[in-house]
Amino acid sequence: MRPFYVRELTVYPTGRRRLWLLAVAVLASLIANFETTIATILPLLREDLGMSLETYGLIAAASVLVGGVSAGFGGILSDRWGRVAILVPTLTVTAACNFLLATVSSVSGLFAVRCLMLFIEGAGITITASLVRDFSPRLGRAQAFAFWTWGPVGASFLASAIAGATLPAFDDAWQSQAIIMGVVSLLLCALVVWQIAEPSAALRARVLTEEEAVGGEEAFDPGRVRELLRHPRLWAHVVGNTGWQVLYWTFAIFGQTVLVDAFRMDVAAANGVVALGIVLNAVTVVVVGRVSDRLRLRKPFMLAGTVATIALLGYFVSLTGAENPGVAHVTAVYGLIFLAMGVAYVPWMAGYSEDAEDVRPSLQGAALGLWGMVVRVMIVGLLVAAPQVVAGGGWGSWLVVALGGQVVFLLSIAAYGGPWRRARAAVAPRLAGG
Repeated sequence: MRPFYVRELTVYPTGRRRLWLLAVAVLASLIANFETTIATILPLLREDLGMSLETYGLIAAASVLVGGVSAGFGGILSDRWGRVAILVPTLTVTAACNFLLATVSSVSGLFAVRCLMLFIEGAGITITASLVRDFSPRLGRAQAFAFWTWGPVGASFLASAIAGATLPAFDDAWQSQAIIMGVVSLLLCALVVWQIAEPSAALRARVLTEEEAVGGEEAFDPGRVRELLRHPRLWAHVVGNTGWQVLYWTFAIFGQTVLVDAFRMDVAAANGVVALGIVLNAVTVVVVGRVSDRLRLRKPFMLAGTVATIALLGYFVSLTGAENPGVAHVTAVYGLIFLAMGVAYVPWMAGYSEDAEDVRPSLQGAALGLWGMVVRVMIVGLLVAAPQVVAGGGWGSWLVVALGGQVVFLLSIAAYGGPWRRARAAVAPRLAGG
């Protein structure tokens, strides 16, 4: 017997119905990221618990590693048991864990709660990506994944806006934010539970190029995960993009710190520069996703975006040793790096999804879970290694490491599937919303 909240579709949805279910999947991504956000209260939390930044770094590394294990197994189980059956409990339980977070009074307590939250969250984020794939035929997939990437961005803005508006009312008590995040997350979860649905296993196993209403009554072969593991092309994707992610997560975790330490910006100015980069990236992924879908091309965008990122990052590294590069100069280069990264990222996500489909469409969740697990292991290494490298050679030294990751991604593109040029006879029909 399936849980009451599981609504399984035996006919692929089209038109507004498909777009609405895609929007619900994107909302689930936002919730999964929002309910584990801690950056807005971290300074207050550290002060209250007497916790050093190094100690928090170890807690973050351990919890991310736990989340990586969850992402891997969550993707596999979602292929077997269904997306919604696992997603809804992970969202609601993680939301409720925010009330548990509000009771933390020691570093060990924070460690236990964060590991619990990230373990549950890891599976949830993987499954939201799988749902986005399920509701996006190939002609609209890059743009669909572009909106999915707004989950972390939207979560960060939502958490910051709530904290800015409510912290003064609660005398800057960090516990207030944990409770508010729990309440908001549960309310949003209620909307997801009410509206979410998923294609049947047989429908998920189909590869749809265009939006069409098709049934899924035939026998379903779930396949085995080892089918993915023995394909070099998918490992090229995972290893290459993990290298690419070193730069992304360096800026996501330490962006303001890089700007303050390397360029002597004040904290407010650094936050403004980071916000500009996020906005440019968010706009770029949607525009590039749309164009990539219309042209039915992925690899040229990956190549162009990565080459531009390498060039801009190399210049950015040179500025870390300059006497006085100027705030406006640094801001422009930082923003252009995020723009270039946006050009490469969403076409890669669509290309990885499509290459995994070509191996076995029914293992899409496992493929995304494998990627999520490896990336989280990399983040753990980043949290441990970056401070050590910076202590010895400054942020310029670590950014050279991140540049090396971009080179790894650039070289791996040659192993990906998909064409370099648009076929002359191909005419991409319009796909509403995709």
